Amino acid sequence: MTCDIFLKDYISALAGVAEVHVFTNIENAALIDDRFPAKIISIPIRRKIDPVRDLTCLIKLYHSLRSIKPRSSHSVTPKAGFLSMVASYFAGVPYRIHTFTGQIWANKKGLKRAILKSCDRILSAFATHLFADSHSQREFLIKEKIVKPDKISVLGFGSISGVDTRRFKPNPDIRREWRKRLNVGSEDTVFLFLGRLTKDKGIYDLIDAFSTIVNTYSDAHLLIVGPDEENLLPDITKRVYSFKDRVQFIGYTNSPEVFMNAADVLCLPSYREGFGVVIIEAASVGIPAIGSRIYGITDAIVENETGLLFEAGNVKELAQCMEIMLKNKEKRINMGVSARKRAINHFSKEFMVKEFLNFYEKILAH
Repeated sequence: MTCDIFLKDYISALAGVAEVHVFTNIENAALIDDRFPAKIISIPIRRKIDPVRDLTCLIKLYHSLRSIKPRSSHSVTPKAGFLSMVASYFAGVPYRIHTFTGQIWANKKGLKRAILKSCDRILSAFATHLFADSHSQREFLIKEKIVKPDKISVLGFGSISGVDTRRFKPNPDIRREWRKRLNVGSEDTVFLFLGRLTKDKGIYDLIDAFSTIVNTYSDAHLLIVGPDEENLLPDITKRVYSFKDRVQFIGYTNSPEVFMNAADVLCLPSYREGFGVVIIEAASVGIPAIGSRIYGITDAIVENETGLLFEAGNVKELAQCMEIMLKNKEKRINMGVSARKRAINHFSKEFMVKEFLNFYEKILAH
């Protein structure tokens, strides 16, 4: 899913100058077709820690890399990064690159935090080049002594892959059609959560905040879109029972721009985030965002200009931000206009792909 959503354009561009192999868990991959310009190699990497499976993946990665003998390897996501950087080092890959997209230990405590931080330090030690997908994440990693300043950089203005501004754009026809399908009035206000349904994404905080304003504002609606990775939906359904007619659930979608067009405000109350690319995608559609004040999201939202920020976990403050968006339609619209301009000027996919290729041209020239 990471390849399909974030990396397809990078891989396609790189395939124009090099032979590309993609190691990924293909169980749910949509990218495997004749048009994809890379060889797909199945590695059953999972998000959760599984020592036996992880060791199997590490061995398979090592042998595959020894066989292919690539000039460089590039990993994304924490688990894949750790395994591939270790395997690449021992397989003798000259250039070993990893992109940090958020730290799973950022909001952990005790032994678990220490172990996970150590994994990132090992990853960093085995890599030759490191990227963070936001400037604030880079500073966080340096401050936490995960990596030295001269080893980590940020492509462009940040984000993992930028946004396709031709795909993510305002479309009044889609807005009318989907608000009709969702049974939402043309003047109603729709708050959108779009992402994985996990506790770390702050989905419970969003439900609790919405519950405090739903009775006061009869025109407020909440749309929740994304895969339920932690089986939270049964519990969430119980929590919203008293106002279930104002909340709608959509599972995984490969057309997020449709729901962004139908919405008025994106909400990302996450506890950890590398950048929050969904904020920039929504911005490109022309809607502002409400996000938690954490590293990564503070790069994606310019406070009071393209959206609003609140302290992570502060349900009362989140509800206040939602009320501001409900009461000030003109301000909300102006924020959306500013957000789209910023997305186009700083985060277009074309710009990010160019920066990506410039980096590879430099290292492949050696």
